[in-house]
Amino acid sequence: MGSEGIELKVDQQRVDVQAFIDARGISPFQWRILVLCGLVVFMDGFNTQVIGYLAPAIAKAWHLPKSSLSWIFSSGLTGLMAGFVLLAPLADRFGRKPVMVACTAIFGLFTLATTWANSSAALVTLRFLTGVGLGGALPNAFALAGEYSPRRWRATMVVVVSSALSLGSIVAGLLSAWLLNAVGWRGVLLLGGLPALAIAVVLQLFLPESLGFLALRGNRSTSIAKTLGAIQRDCGISNETEFFTPEPPARGVIVAQLFSEGRLVGTVLLWVLFFVNLLDLYFIQNWLPTIITDAGVPLETAIQITTLAMVGGIVAALVTGPLMDRLGPYVILTVLFIGGAASVAAIGVALTSPLSAVMAATFSAGFFVAGAQKCANALAVMFYPTAIRSSGVGWALGIGRIGSILGPLAAGLFITLGWSSMRLFSAAALPLLLGAGAAFAMEQIYGRRRAH
Repeated sequence: MGSEGIELKVDQQRVDVQAFIDARGISPFQWRILVLCGLVVFMDGFNTQVIGYLAPAIAKAWHLPKSSLSWIFSSGLTGLMAGFVLLAPLADRFGRKPVMVACTAIFGLFTLATTWANSSAALVTLRFLTGVGLGGALPNAFALAGEYSPRRWRATMVVVVSSALSLGSIVAGLLSAWLLNAVGWRGVLLLGGLPALAIAVVLQLFLPESLGFLALRGNRSTSIAKTLGAIQRDCGISNETEFFTPEPPARGVIVAQLFSEGRLVGTVLLWVLFFVNLLDLYFIQNWLPTIITDAGVPLETAIQITTLAMVGGIVAALVTGPLMDRLGPYVILTVLFIGGAASVAAIGVALTSPLSAVMAATFSAGFFVAGAQKCANALAVMFYPTAIRSSGVGWALGIGRIGSILGPLAAGLFITLGWSSMRLFSAAALPLLLGAGAAFAMEQIYGRRRAH
């Protein structure tokens, strides 16, 4: 997926910036952008998930009941939702880069501040504020990765960048298992805050703005020409070249545009996909370590088993992204949701079996459920045009975070009521079947339409 030896000259006075990218391979300059977006997503995954691994140790140190863990989990997810629906859409007004830089700095600073928390109330508050920054950064990283990828590889690139979220979660688990006893939970959080601040500086220095955004704004010819020249040197762009994108600019309230021009049903179905998938994904990530530990397994082992779900998601990214570009997103998502339902139910059965069965079921659930989330991220990027893309991705993730909040809360309630593990995971499988239905419905309605 490199430059493929393509050297295309621009001979016309007007240049469609997206067509310029689509006609070429992926240059080293574009790979750098994808890596920078991936770093933001990686730190997002680390800082979102690390609390799930540290919560049992925090509860033990502060003598907190298990039921209080739900509020710790959900505070960060509530902050994420606020960031998705309030901060991420600002990028459609002010640009992807400034929002990504600011939000990365925000979640880095508040992760550091969490190391000084000395009460559950302070921890809940700081996790909420950390989540706001995480929520503002993530959708724009996905959007920018898609906007700098040729259309024929867009799903693949967004899914690959999305896999950095799982990688961050894996590293959070491994570092927690390795360092928790040595440096404590506060020391592990330092590893989430300091690198994020460094990445914010790197973004400010090296990350370009979205070409589509600049073209829609107009009067940015110098910036666009510089970026296109970095993608391909000597491409024939002159000072007289005019840059444009055929997509229309947003008018009026941007969020309202998510429901216009035939997108109403698609937006609602996309929200269903995100809601049910994140409900299950965060239930698994947040509660599985505690559930396995309650079965008598050491915490370090429970954390390592839970990270297998994220490993499965990364493996899925290697398969599903290219399939989405080749076959379309909706069929792939339908299959992933059906497989996810079966795998989640299998975890409940496996918990009464040897650990090897739990490991296999957890990996399988990660492949299908975490894999489906990566594909849903790519679908959102592809479904919405440039002018409303950050808002579309942000709101889809925001609605999904309602599911990610309700999943851990409902699990805490059902555990308190004495539900068995088999009953709990069997119930958790049902929403994924609804997701399969929503993906199938999108195939029937939008499957033959060309995604943006």
